[in-house]
Amino acid sequence: MMAKTAAYRIRLATAADRSEWLRMRRLLWPKEKPAGLEDDMDSVLQDPQTPVFVVERPGGRLGGFLEAATRPYADGCDTRPVGYIEGWFVDADLRQQGLGRRLVAAAEDWARSLGLRQMASDTDLTNQAGLLAHLGLGYQESERLIHFVKTL
Repeated sequence: MMAKTAAYRIRLATAADRSEWLRMRRLLWPKEKPAGLEDDMDSVLQDPQTPVFVVERPGGRLGGFLEAATRPYADGCDTRPVGYIEGWFVDADLRQQGLGRRLVAAAEDWARSLGLRQMASDTDLTNQAGLLAHLGLGYQESERLIHFVKTL
């Protein structure tokens, strides 16, 4: 497994990655409007407090991303501020090869470089693969939450 994924590079995203990054954002958040997913990409890229780490395939295309940020606090954390995994995606053909783990490690290293002592994340209640991926990387489930809405 290591020899196969060693050719894949984890690096910070650049403006040249926009189309591939948007493609993967659409796959991660299919219920979101494409225009909405595209709207904040430039500001995210320009803000050092919101790094985007990508998996670069040997041919230059992308195969995954992780959007990180700092948050003033996160449920279940005892330190403030905290690093936060805002979005994490790996293309289906690259899953189960350690690339997601490498993306998370890059984000955790970034958070440590800022002096942060905790990293938090979330996933949808129905996302069993996301739950297992987080648990497999040493994250602990801190609580479950169901959101409600009523149109008035």
